[in-house]
Amino acid sequence: MKLERTPVGVQVLAPAGPVLIRHVIGIGKNYADHAKEQGAAVPERPVLFTKNPLSASLTGDDIVIPPICQDREQVDFEAELAFLIAPPTPGVPIRDVPIERAFEFVLGYCCANDVSARWWQKEGSGGQFNRGKSFDTFCPIGPELIPARDVPDPQNLRVRCEVNGVEMQNASTREMIFPVARLVHELTRGTTLLPGTLVLTGTPSGVGMARTPPVWLKAGDRVTVAIETLGSITNTVRLGKA
Repeated sequence: MKLERTPVGVQVLAPAGPVLIRHVIGIGKNYADHAKEQGAAVPERPVLFTKNPLSASLTGDDIVIPPICQDREQVDFEAELAFLIAPPTPGVPIRDVPIERAFEFVLGYCCANDVSARWWQKEGSGGQFNRGKSFDTFCPIGPELIPARDVPDPQNLRVRCEVNGVEMQNASTREMIFPVARLVHELTRGTTLLPGTLVLTGTPSGVGMARTPPVWLKAGDRVTVAIETLGSITNTVRLGKA
């Protein structure tokens, strides 16, 4: 299913008609090794945050570091499996979905890069992730949305990230603490999700902030996220102007 940019954001050209990405939910610390590299405990339940849906961009688009992030090195990469939620039948509410029915509500899967401005994610916003995750272009996705029926086991996919051809992340989705079906169930408990909700399932270890010395994205860097079966996305980093 093709992804395309519209004046109101990114949409999926699905067989039943276009689906606009209307909400983006991120899952934090969903790989034990990533929690460990941050000095954090493995969470007992999913750690949720949101990204502005207008941060979504496509493969080939630039990751633009805005002036508000340019006074300190802080912009990081995060390779992630993403899935898009939609009801199996139009009009069916996406709420309180049991685990055994979770995949009925998954339209498809794609690669994602949860680009993060770490200072704004932490110190700059009082520990609230949204600001540091939501700058324009900070959610590259693609290269297309692979229908869920073509991904028989989303918990058996290799996730990789390279920066300028150097491998930074390499893990399997079987290492996720909370798998896709559990996430659909947990996210919909007592909460109605909009059709077109994009869920970023968390990143493996190897992110830039956890390295010694840290590896921050800079102008001219090329970042590639590749996921087995789903293809790859590549984006070049540039500095934005005021």
